[in-house]
Amino acid sequence: RRVCGAGVLSRWRFGVRCLSVSAARYGKFIPPVREEAPEIPGMEPITYVDRMYYVPGLARPRFPDWDRGWSDPQHYRSPPPEQMKLFREQPAYVFNCSCRLLGGVKQALWLTKTKLNPGLPQRIMDMCEDPAYQIPNHEELVHNIVAHACLWHRPGEQPVREEYCPKLLQGLLHLCQKQNSKFPALFQRSLIENCRLAASWRRESSIYHVRGINGFLLNSKNPLKPVASESEIQATKEHRLESLYPISPSIDLQEVNVYEERNDAGFRPGYPFPHPHTVFVMDSCSTRAGFLPDQLRAKMIMLAYSSALAKARNLFGEDAKALPEPILVQSIGTDGQIFHFLVFQLNTLDLDSEDGIKNIVWMDSDQPLYSSANLVAKVRRKIVEVPAGVCGLQPETFKKFWAMYLHGAN
Repeated sequence: RRVCGAGVLSRWRFGVRCLSVSAARYGKFIPPVREEAPEIPGMEPITYVDRMYYVPGLARPRFPDWDRGWSDPQHYRSPPPEQMKLFREQPAYVFNCSCRLLGGVKQALWLTKTKLNPGLPQRIMDMCEDPAYQIPNHEELVHNIVAHACLWHRPGEQPVREEYCPKLLQGLLHLCQKQNSKFPALFQRSLIENCRLAASWRRESSIYHVRGINGFLLNSKNPLKPVASESEIQATKEHRLESLYPISPSIDLQEVNVYEERNDAGFRPGYPFPHPHTVFVMDSCSTRAGFLPDQLRAKMIMLAYSSALAKARNLFGEDAKALPEPILVQSIGTDGQIFHFLVFQLNTLDLDSEDGIKNIVWMDSDQPLYSSANLVAKVRRKIVEVPAGVCGLQPETFKKFWAMYLHGAN
């Protein structure tokens, strides 16, 4: 028997590795990495190729790659980037769903040339307060959805965020879909999962891309009407974006030289629900690799902007700068407890300079749906600090969720 530095009792026959101490102390020997002999111009290295076995002190021979004469996918080797068809001298910066912007919302606003307005538009807030649009007994229904996702999913064990966050979002969407009989316009919607998105644009002589899976995407047959009036759009000319200095706008983005400038919303021509309505973003990671709230909101801005940009390129062409009509896309983000609501209006495709019309985004962030959901009460010194079950339910958060889902169908 052996005891490692962490105090864990282990045996050789179990094959247990102790990562808390050095390998030499635990009896493991790691051979050093052998360095290749440097290439000296005009000198040929002496190798052990003639002896056909390893000889210390002689260089390792280098043989040319064997050409099989046919394409074997299991032994495929990609050519150097310089020899690829899509190689470009100017690098591009790619944002995918796993990117976490260091600058957060401030960086996303600069990349998309957008002005931020706090709070949701008045049109959506009026729907939250109108009794004609409320779901009967919605507090009890939302309570059951939270309990099903956080308490009833696995009996006897507290689920982690990776499990209850998707189930909570799916339960809320299912509750909204059951209202189709009351609002027939909701039948003209389509909910898509794992939709692939591709968008490209230029910002101050740099090329930016958004690539990857878009999560849950709600589409509709008819586009959403713009929220900001023409006077509000023209007033954005006086707005100045905050500088990111000394941070580079492309920080945390992947730099590539092999790329294609493409705008694709992920739908084939003739799809009956071609207009993006709402992008649902989840942060279901329960470790430190998860998104910070500001980074999650930045991701929502990037995905909403990219969905609107891809649709604008499809409608008005790849070279269009001024839009005949703004495009509106919504976004809802959550980590399983806190919700963020966003409405993005694309007003211009001219992002080369700081001047001119800006895009507009309305954001209502950090809205909790409930305070806690525990299987067992938390007791300290015989005092119940957090009771068992779902506590602190906030119906106003679901009202905003339902109003954004209903937006355009009322």
